[in-house]
Order: sequence, then structure tokens, then C-alpha cells
Amino acid sequence: MKIPRLLDGRLKFRHLVLVDALSRQGSVVGAAAELHVTQPAATRSLHELEDILGVPLYERGPRGVTPTVFGEAFTEHARAVLAQLAQAGRHVVELADADRGTVIVGTHLAGSNVLLPRAIAEIKKERPYLTVVVREASPEALLLELEAGRIDFVVGRLTVPSDERIARRKLYDESVELVVRAGHPLAGRIAVELADLADYPWILPGAETALRREIEEFFARRGMPLPMNRVETTSFLTIRQLLLETDVVAALPGLIVRDDARLVRLAVPLDPIGHSVGLTLSAARALGPSAQALIRSLEEIAAHMAPETGPSAPDTGTAAPDDGIPDRGPRPD
Repeated sequence: MKIPRLLDGRLKFRHLVLVDALSRQGSVVGAAAELHVTQPAATRSLHELEDILGVPLYERGPRGVTPTVFGEAFTEHARAVLAQLAQAGRHVVELADADRGTVIVGTHLAGSNVLLPRAIAEIKKERPYLTVVVREASPEALLLELEAGRIDFVVGRLTVPSDERIARRKLYDESVELVVRAGHPLAGRIAVELADLADYPWILPGAETALRREIEEFFARRGMPLPMNRVETTSFLTIRQLLLETDVVAALPGLIVRDDARLVRLAVPLDPIGHSVGLTLSAARALGPSAQALIRSLEEIAAHMAPETGPSAPDTGTAAPDDGIPDRGPRPD
């Protein structure tokens, strides 16, 4: 098979944007709607790209399209190119006006309640015209956004080590607690058994999260099924309101409730459930000045956390402050 000539003028940026949308949407109709083009136009562009590459990128089916091994590989490269271009444009703008700029950060439950808001507040004191865009989603969705360059980095729980594409850097360790409202019937009891909670409603993280799997294993080790009466969400606003208005029990990172007098922890140890909170970055893409500034603010805030959730030495990589390229560093055991 001949190596396709991708620099002869036939390959267009619309082709790269299309495969990114197709791989996320799973259908030509969905991709066309996202890109504001007609379905025939999207189909024609896909055929052009497959002709250029000489391989099928997607398998067509009644429910949409599924990437082939060629499609998965090319999509990864397409997203890397798009990410670099997006970063280049923003970097030029920031160099033209050093006091302004934009940083786009993704977050999920573990990083969104305490660490990230405090870091944003600190950086806005020094750079009030810096625009910070926060996007909250599941870790899996945020990873796709990071790979495509639509966010600069992610703040949240670290569950896997660094690899050739993604660098992860730990900022601090945090426990997971069972939490209820201050007026809950079990609040204030010295000893609470897991069986005492069986008749109460629960809030659990979504099935796709690592924390959910750990909670399932925690129940299984004690020979108990998951509560039948439950809500599954990672939206803290929803979780907090349900906690305040009902007798629900929720498993949450400890820092989330530390400064909230209306919420209390139950004396049910969830050992060994806990996690490291830190940064997830692209291993290949340079960060702009604004993103680097926010990372420094996050590091400073994490360094002054309380001892029980204080910072730990990085063990999954570092982000170089000079050029913005994260160093993957040693992998954790």
C-alpha cells in the first residue's frame, strides 16, 4: 500500500473537522447537523477523504457509522492537528495582549467545588481581564475534548497513569466520605453501620465513573447489593440540593463538605476508597501563557490545602512552566 500524499492540496481542514465530528456523533446526520452542512455534503466530503487515504474510515450501518481501525487512527491524528491550530491562534492573541487571553479548563466533581474556584479567584486578582472558561462533564467526555484541543487541561480525579498521549500530574490526595444533611436522622451518631443506610435513598456517581466501580466493589466485599432507591449523577448542584431537602446519602470527596455547615459526614469509613486530584494534560501540545498561569495558581492553592488533603509530590508527570509542554515523568506503581 502506497503512503497517501496528504500535502498535495487535496486534503482540506474540513475533512479533519468532519472525522472528528463523525467519531463523536456516530452518524453522518449528527455530524452534518453539528457542522451546519447538509447530509449530502458531509457524505461527499467523507468519500473524498477515503479516496485520498485509500482505505475505508467507517463502517456504515442502519444506526450510523462506526470507525474502522483506519478511522480510529486517522481521527486521532486529525484531532491533534486541530488542537495545535486552535492553540496556535490563541497563543498569538495572548502574545499580542499579555494581560488578556483565554484558558479553557475541564472539570468534574473532584476538582470543581474547592480547588478550581479558589485558583480562579486568585488568578483573577492578578489578571482581571483573563477569561476562564470552565466546562464540566464526565472524565471520558473531557478526555475527548482535551485530545481535540477544545480544552487546555482537566482538573479532577486521576485514575490512570500517564501515557504517550496524556500526562497526568497529582496535586493532592483526598478521601471519599458518606455525606448527609445536618438534620438527617443518622447525623451525629458515633457509630453507623453500612446496613443502617440500606433503607435510605442514595446518590451515586454514574456507572461510567471509576468512583462508581469502587463503590460497587465496596458493597460487594460486604455482601450487600447497591441501594435500589438511588439517583445517579455527578452534578454537584443537583447532589447538594437533594442532600439539603431529603434524607439521601451521597458518596462525595471530603473537601466538598469540609466548609459546608449544612452537610455532615457519617462515621462509615470507606477505606480504601480515595483518590488523587490533579491535572490531565496533552503530552504533545504546548500550553499558552494563560493556561500556564492558571496551572501555577492551582499548584499554589493545592500546596495550602489542609494536611489531611494536602499536596503530594507529583508522580504522574510535570508541566514545564517554561514551554508549557508537560513532562510525563515516572509512572505510579
